[in-house]
Parts: sequence; C-alpha cells; structure tokens
Amino acid sequence: MLSAVESVLSVILMIALGFALAKKGWFEGKASALISKLVVSVALPAYMISNLMGGYDRERLVSMLPGLPVPFAVMAACYGLGAGIAAVLRLPGGRRGTFSSMFALSNTIFIGLPVNLVLFGEASLPYVLLYYIANTTLFWTIGVYGIARDGAILAGRPAPKLLSASGLKRILSPPLVAFLAAVAMIVAGVKLPRAILDTCKTLGGMTTPLSMLFIGIVIARVEWKGMRIERDLVLVLAGRFLVSPLLLVLAARWTDLPLLMKQVFLVQASMPAMTQTPILAEAYGADSEYAGLGTSLSTVLSLATIPLCMAVAGMVF
Repeated sequence: MLSAVESVLSVILMIALGFALAKKGWFEGKASALISKLVVSVALPAYMISNLMGGYDRERLVSMLPGLPVPFAVMAACYGLGAGIAAVLRLPGGRRGTFSSMFALSNTIFIGLPVNLVLFGEASLPYVLLYYIANTTLFWTIGVYGIARDGAILAGRPAPKLLSASGLKRILSPPLVAFLAAVAMIVAGVKLPRAILDTCKTLGGMTTPLSMLFIGIVIARVEWKGMRIERDLVLVLAGRFLVSPLLLVLAARWTDLPLLMKQVFLVQASMPAMTQTPILAEAYGADSEYAGLGTSLSTVLSLATIPLCMAVAGMVF
C-alpha cells in the first residue's frame, strides 16, 4: 500500500498545482481548452508514435491482440447494467444516458495514461492503448448516443441516430489515428528517421504534466458549496470504483493474458468518468450540471482510490 501511495504522489502534486494555479486565475478564458487540445492533438499522438515505434516489433504487437475483447466486454456489460439501474430507479429521461456513460466508461487518457505510466512505466503503454481503443469506441457511439438522447428528451426532439458520419469522425481521434499509424508502420517494417522520433519523444513528454494540470483545473471550477449528493451520483461512483473493476477482475482473472495487461486494465477500469461527458452534455442540451458533478466527484475521489486500486491489482491477479 505504501509503495502505491508513493507512486501516485507526483500525480497528486501535479493535480494540486493545476488546482492552485486555476484558483489564482492562470487559466481563464480558453486556456484550459488549449491544454486539452495540446494533450489530445499533439502530445499524446507524439508519445504513442515515439513509444511504439521505438520499442515494438510486429510479433510483440500481435501478441497483445487477444486482450482487446476483455475491455470491450467489460464496458459493454457495465453500460448495460447502468442502463438497467437507471430504468429500475426511474431516473429522469434526460439523465439516463449521461448516468450510464459515467457509470461505465472511464477517463483512460487524462488520468488513466499518466497514472499507469507512473505505476508501471512505459511497458504499460500498449495495454493502456488497448483499453483506450475499446473505451473511445464505446464512448463515441453508445455513450454519445445516450447523452444526445437525454438532450432530445429534455428538448422534446426526436431521438438521434446511433451511428453517423460525425460519430465515426469522433472515434478516429488524433491519439487513435496516431496509434493505428504507428501499428501500420511497424507491421510494414517502416523506420522513421531519428530526428522525427526524438521530436515525438520530446513532445510526448508533455502528456503527463499537462494532463494532470488539466484535471486540477477541472476540480478547481466545481462549486462545492452548493453541491447536493443525490442517490444516482452515489451510484455513478459505485459504478466507477466498484462495479467496473469487479467486472474486469471477473473477466480477466481466469484468462492467460499477461499479468501486466491485467493490472493495467484494472487500473483503467477504476478511473473516474470521462472529462468530455459534461462538455457533450452541454453541446447536446442534456443536464450538463449533473454530468459535471458526476465527473468532478469521481475525479476527486480517484485521488484516494488509485493507491487502493494499485494494492488490489497486486493481490487479485
């Protein structure tokens, strides 16, 4: 337990720095959006190219593929369970999709990636990316559909389409495109010049600190004084930190996947709700305040659950 706490201390300190700077007014206007764009569109794609092409070959990549169905199955089951809970509890129609998304899908990039790098080192990156592929695919399809449906219900509009060209474009985000491009070049035997790899490595070094600063900014913007912890928000936290990790353990424990892959998947399954959830809720006219509360609460609580998750990961597999 002590080593797990020490491993994530640097993450907590960086989040605290982002929080303090945000409180001082350093990130007014579009500054936080710029940080998000830098991570997603520049730093993370560069990091993926540098890491994958600098240390992986065709055989090593192929050996990872059997692990991909596990996160897909776990998140799909968790989303279905969340939708069932929302129906049984008769949550308002304008919240059910948002609830299910926060219940089932996790922040695999802004928190999951840097936490895994701190805990397990660069050897964890390919497994982080496998979970990310499943998570981003489900979020930008059934997750966005549910949130958009919430907005349509609140506005009295017809329900949106589950699959669309715009949805496909969102799935093919810069990090995923960079991952696929790196895999394609490795399979084809293409070698990038050292200058390009060094540039990608330098730019990729921004990923962890910028991600942690961004989370600190998100937490700093929450109006904690007027917050009411409703029953469904408690269930969102249960989904993130109890149900999803439990389903992952049940799905992965009896497989012959590598130990590190199982541990990384468990950490990813235990991450807070995605930071994009309140942004999309606002864009689609859903309950953005509710989405913001669920995301912020799970993010804050994750500071306590991450060390616990690390300790559990070493015991259950």
